[in-house]
Order: sequence, then C-alpha cells, then structure tokens
Amino acid sequence: MVVAIVVATLAILALVTQGGVWLTQRAHPAQGRMVEVADATLHVVDIGPRDPASPPIVMLHGASSNLEVMRQPVGDRLAKSHRVILIDRPGHGWSTRANLGDSTPAVQGRMIAEALAKLGVTKAIFVVHSWAGALGARIALDYPQVVAGMVMLAPAAYPWPGGVGRYNELVATPVIGPLLAYTITLPLGTLLMESGIRGVFLPQPMPAGFIDSTATRLLLRPREFMANARDLSTLRAAMAEQSPRYGEIKAPITIIVGDASDKTVSTHIHSRPLAAVAPNAKLIVLPGVGHMVQYAVPDLVVSEIEAMIGGMAQNTAAAAN
Repeated sequence: MVVAIVVATLAILALVTQGGVWLTQRAHPAQGRMVEVADATLHVVDIGPRDPASPPIVMLHGASSNLEVMRQPVGDRLAKSHRVILIDRPGHGWSTRANLGDSTPAVQGRMIAEALAKLGVTKAIFVVHSWAGALGARIALDYPQVVAGMVMLAPAAYPWPGGVGRYNELVATPVIGPLLAYTITLPLGTLLMESGIRGVFLPQPMPAGFIDSTATRLLLRPREFMANARDLSTLRAAMAEQSPRYGEIKAPITIIVGDASDKTVSTHIHSRPLAAVAPNAKLIVLPGVGHMVQYAVPDLVVSEIEAMIGGMAQNTAAAAN
C-alpha cells in the first residue's frame, strides 16, 4: 500500500513537472539563433552594430541563470554602440548539450570558442560573471588568440572550502538525480526560488520582476537543473586543475567585485588571488556590494568595458604610427 502511494505521488509530481515545463517554455521562448557545435547547440543573441575596428563583446552568465542576467543590466546598453554576443552556456537557457557530463570550463570553453568561430569572431572582449569566471579564465588559457581582454564580475576562480549544497550534490548523482529532477524539483523550486535569489542579491535588493523578466524559471526544467547541478559539483576540481596556470594569462583583465558583502563567491578566495597572479589584472573592490555586480553598479561595469575598448584602440593607433 505504501509503495503504491509513493509511486502514485511521484507520477503526479512528474505530470505536474511536465506541465510546468510546457508553461515555462511557452512563457519564455528563445530570443536568438541556434549555433551547432560539437556535442551542443548554443543559443546566441547577437545584437548591436558591427564595427571591424572594435572587438565584439561576448557575455557569459554564471550558474543557475541564463543570458538575460547579462543582457538586461548591461548588454542592451553596450549594444547601442558595440556588437554584443550573449550566449546561454551549454545546458542552460535555450542551449543544449548532448552529455550532462560536459560540465567543466574546459569543455564548455571549447564549445563557446567553436561557436564564436562560426560567427566569424576572431577576437573579442569577454564579460563573465560568477561561475563563468572560471570559464573565461579557461578560454583565455586555451584560446588566448580569441581573448582581447576580459572584464570579470564576482568571478569564481579557485577551489573553495565546503560544498555546493546537498540538493545539488544529490541531483548530480545517477538514478536519484533524475528521479528528483523529474518529480519534486520544479514544484519545490517554484516555492523556494524567490527567497534563494534574494539571498544572492544581498545586500542589494532583488529588482522587481526579476524572475519573470530574466526567464529564471527555465532553470527548474529537469535537464537544465541537472546540468546546473553537475556544473556546480564538478567546478571545484576543475578549478584546482586550471588555477596554477593563471599566471599565463596575458590578456588585460579587470575584476569588479564586492567586498565581504558577497556571500556567494568570496572575494578573498577568488578575486584577490587571481588579481595577484594574472600579470595584467586590475582589481576593483566595492564596499557594500554583493554578488550581482552587473545589477548593483551597471554604470561602472559599462564604463570599465568602454575603457578597455578605448585603451585597445589607443594602443592600435600608437602601433600604427
């Protein structure tokens, strides 16, 4: 009897989940084009004027999100005068990946580099947030010819003590992970999402309407939630492998972070050590600013990106004279 009740409950939750996925995808359709690469299909929003004299700006989001968290606060503004390429990381938003195990910065960096090549991008400025800090660093290591410069917002870069949350660890495991993802994750996540996101924004408030305007509920779809959990659970080992090489990154880097107010990615564990070893790094630490830097100080983020582009233009002009 108990077994029958459990099975029936799981079946109902699975139906609720599938209905929720259908409604969420209908409410938040893809906004860009699909670019096929090896083992993935990447959703790309390519906006703004093309200027052969200026490198495009590639924007990469962190964990538990999609390209809208980069587009809305700064991407659309930059696109008034620059080509801006926003990419849903493999497995996130409307991007897919053939293997959930393709979770490391090295693998995702290869996919993104291939997509950029198909878009005709040979050199770009990368703007990366949080989890994508490790991704941006890996792209700079593996494809240095593509990286003209990088602006890193509250980047993750080094192994940290502790874990990624028990639920993420469970969802990243075989058998039990899919069972949870296809039954309770969406209904439970719907109840808990707002409070969790508010915590990431602290000490700043979460913008009104943030969840709906950024299509954040796409995260609760089973396959994306499993991909996100896998990304988180494998990141620490991946950063342990790549972080000793950060001194090899020659591209100019500007790191913008909050101080101890960022409780999601520690400035002391990640940004300060990275700025100390990367030879062309500039570190900006902002008192009282939390993890969502692009929302807390969008004017500063835009101005630092513009300054990097301007500096490159001056260097090019000086070299020509």
